[in-house]
Amino acid sequence: QVQLVESGGGLVLPGGSLRLSCAASGSITRFYTMGWYRRVPGKQRELVARMFSSGTTNYAESVKGRFTISRDNAKNTVYLQMNSLKPEDTAVYYCNADQILANYWGQGTQVTVSS
Repeated sequence: QVQLVESGGGLVLPGGSLRLSCAASGSITRFYTMGWYRRVPGKQRELVARMFSSGTTNYAESVKGRFTISRDNAKNTVYLQMNSLKPEDTAVYYCNADQILANYWGQGTQVTVSS
């Protein structure tokens, strides 16, 4: 069973930065994609950023130029660097790992952007 543990969420001022981490139990190179999603109460979970095993990345339009996804295979960890945060980035952020035939989620970490 794959476990994903997120960390790094918190309260930040508008314009500030946070870095989320997602530590996986075992090698992350076995996953087709690893990514970050977020959910705001009352809305569907949406893709924020994901990275394919090839290194190709996808970003939501709303975060392009502000967020960066990266990974450290040696640490079995994926990161989401979030800069220039806006109040509309407030959400619970979830880590995802996709093996095509199986999909795994972390428990989520709250990010609140507020003055």
